[in-house]
Amino acid sequence: MAIPKKELDFNMNDDQMRLKISALERELAKIAEGGGKKRIEKLHENGKLSARERIDLLLDPNTPRFEMGALAAYGMYKEHGGCPAAGVVIVIGYVSGKQCIVVANDATVKAGAWFPMTGKKNLRAQEIAMENRLPIIYLVDSAGVYLPMQDEIFPDKEHFGRIFRNNAVMSSMGIVQISAVMGSCVAGGAYLPIMSDESLIVNKTGTIFLAGSYLVKAAIGETVDNETLGGATTHTEISGVCDYKVDSDEECLQTIRDLMDKIGHSESAGFDRKEAHLPKVDLKTVYGIVPSDRSKPYDTKELLRALVDDSEFTEYKSDYGKSIVCAYARIDGWSVGIVANQREIIKTAKGEMQFGGVIYSDSADKAARFIMNCNQKNIPLVFLQDVTGFMVGSKSEHGGIIKDGAKLVNAMANSVVPKFTIVVGNSYGAGNYAMCGKAYDPRLIVGWPTAEIAVMSGASAAKVLLQIEVASLTAKGEVITPEREKELYDTIKNRYDEQISPYYAASRLWIDAIIDPAKTREVISIGIEAANHKKAEKPYNVGVIQT
Repeated sequence: MAIPKKELDFNMNDDQMRLKISALERELAKIAEGGGKKRIEKLHENGKLSARERIDLLLDPNTPRFEMGALAAYGMYKEHGGCPAAGVVIVIGYVSGKQCIVVANDATVKAGAWFPMTGKKNLRAQEIAMENRLPIIYLVDSAGVYLPMQDEIFPDKEHFGRIFRNNAVMSSMGIVQISAVMGSCVAGGAYLPIMSDESLIVNKTGTIFLAGSYLVKAAIGETVDNETLGGATTHTEISGVCDYKVDSDEECLQTIRDLMDKIGHSESAGFDRKEAHLPKVDLKTVYGIVPSDRSKPYDTKELLRALVDDSEFTEYKSDYGKSIVCAYARIDGWSVGIVANQREIIKTAKGEMQFGGVIYSDSADKAARFIMNCNQKNIPLVFLQDVTGFMVGSKSEHGGIIKDGAKLVNAMANSVVPKFTIVVGNSYGAGNYAMCGKAYDPRLIVGWPTAEIAVMSGASAAKVLLQIEVASLTAKGEVITPEREKELYDTIKNRYDEQISPYYAASRLWIDAIIDPAKTREVISIGIEAANHKKAEKPYNVGVIQT
């Protein structure tokens, strides 16, 4: 008996997704080794734990966690030997029952030195802390700015110094900051502990100074060892820079847990949560729904049934603007409003066909009003992106697609309820913006292994760029044969395909992580719980909108 085509397609999609997830897990396993096993062993010989070991000891066991930016700097800085995870591990997790952010320098990667992406990743962690009023814990073990690239990390607005500016701002906001000096803490980085609420230092391994012993000797001729200059005894008994002297990494982490245990509870933003229920289908059903061929359609509502509690949702304006699905649902018990691109080819009431993944005027109008309703009801928003852009052509332009698209972007950009973005598949052009891309302040933005983020698809971009290249070469007198044209096309497309990969996006922190699709519910739940620590600071107002 022949297997139905739908089942064959599902199985093929499932296989392809599992292969992508396996490839992702292999890369993350390599990244988790930091600078390598030998350097981790060297830390152990010196009585220190690795960054990830420290985090594991600090966080409550068997509780949800989300690692942000594990793929930061992926494939970058090859001429400098690479920089796994940008040399810093950042996790949203629970310490003594309190949700918080932990930032741990990885001393096995260039002694924890700061590369440009290290700065960007640290600033993203502070942004998350400020947006959600989350306590932030710094586990410091860093040699400071990576000097060969100092011009790309030191002087600009979003560079190294912004960290300390944010320390001051977070303090004024009442956000708890705890610093633990568990290794080197030098130069400008030495301001971090004293700008935190409380600081700890590990005896014999932790040091803090603006300039180390060699630089002091060169600058003023003084001969002094690093321990005397800025060790634990100096900073807890003489300078008063640190508040607690501890004898080991383990004692340091336990002391932090004790401090976090005494923190008072913050106010709630009031997002509604009930008892969580799993979907009625296996979470991994999502593997088979999204086609491995990104040009093929699928029913986004099947995706929702595999993501939301009890596989139940209430669709808003179900018969209007069908290229976007808007629905109320629950995810891990949290009430959410979902805005998702519909990838099926749709027949409208007028008998017209609409392409899947394209935003039309009616769907933009519907989504804008739905976003306004969610803000009115204090319901967090979840965007599921699989979008090729807005509809083009004379009919769409005459129908006011720009006006309706602007309405959607305005409603989304001014949202005061938290937004969370999942890049399921395509994220092209202005569709990325309208569906809450990174530029529009999602509290968390993650991609599935099938995500593609770019102005347009690789094939479309290659055709446009090929025309330009052929015209240029022809103008110079070169004869372009079909073989030469194919060679040019393949070169351009391969280069562009590399740039639309989710790894390319994650390495530059355009997205916070690439995740296993089966963990989507968990990531959204962690994000909403974080957002629930902070009420909106202003009423919802979309300003001027053309109707």
